[in-house]
Amino acid sequence: MDKKELNKLIQIWFDEDIRDGDHTSLSCIPADQMGCQQLIIKDDGIIAGIEVAKEIIHHFDPECRIEQLIEDGAAVKKGDIAFRVYGRELSLLQIERTMLNIMQRMSGIATTTHRYQQLIADTGCHVLDTRKTTPGLRYLEKEAVAIGGGMNHRIGLFDMILLKDNHVDFAGGITAALTRARDYCKEKGKKLRIEIETRNEEEIREAIATNIPDRIMLDNFTPERTKDAVKLIRSLSSRFIEIESSGGITIDTLREYALAGVDFVSVGALTHSVKSLDMSFKAMK
Repeated sequence: MDKKELNKLIQIWFDEDIRDGDHTSLSCIPADQMGCQQLIIKDDGIIAGIEVAKEIIHHFDPECRIEQLIEDGAAVKKGDIAFRVYGRELSLLQIERTMLNIMQRMSGIATTTHRYQQLIADTGCHVLDTRKTTPGLRYLEKEAVAIGGGMNHRIGLFDMILLKDNHVDFAGGITAALTRARDYCKEKGKKLRIEIETRNEEEIREAIATNIPDRIMLDNFTPERTKDAVKLIRSLSSRFIEIESSGGITIDTLREYALAGVDFVSVGALTHSVKSLDMSFKAMK
């Protein structure tokens, strides 16, 4: 994520948390008192957000010194120390919660993504994230997916065309939606990849006949129907079309979809209902 944009977010986070002052710390900690706190891992998993944490720390107090012991993407276990921060104790106390909130969520996403991707690592299929992210945190949550070994789908509505069922229905069908999308890109001079969601074999055949989509999404197909759909796409298309499975796929069913031959499986649960990785930022005395 661009540092300028990240620093805008960091300022919003501190404005939300501190406002006119951390009166608890200000009331009992001398302004010039120096100290050290260390980030302690309390769950096994994949750590993410260390680079973001460094930006948070230096944004709040550039004089803080960081002793980094672990890199983003490393496997960690309970009791590991990720880094230590030396500086004014007032700064350390005010940084603590904002930094932990971001790191815990990013690490939870990275850990969950790693679990999913490891289950299908031998299949050639990749786990994708979705736009089901926390408003304002999408770039960081998608970065966490990548750190965990997954792949990012589109960032937003601006960097890819994804024709979902509602687009198809409003446009008047598969052919109309795809044709309009292709013509729009030509008219606007945009080189955007085009993906279309399909709900049945008829829609798959119609999409392939247009020779337009770069990717076909199989929405809410069973693993058995997915296997048949993959065979159909590969047999009908004269060029390579990526295939993505989506819709209600869980960690228990993920491998079945990967073995059905799709290139990608998109999983909203990587970001919308993930458990944070527990950690703490404790004073060293």
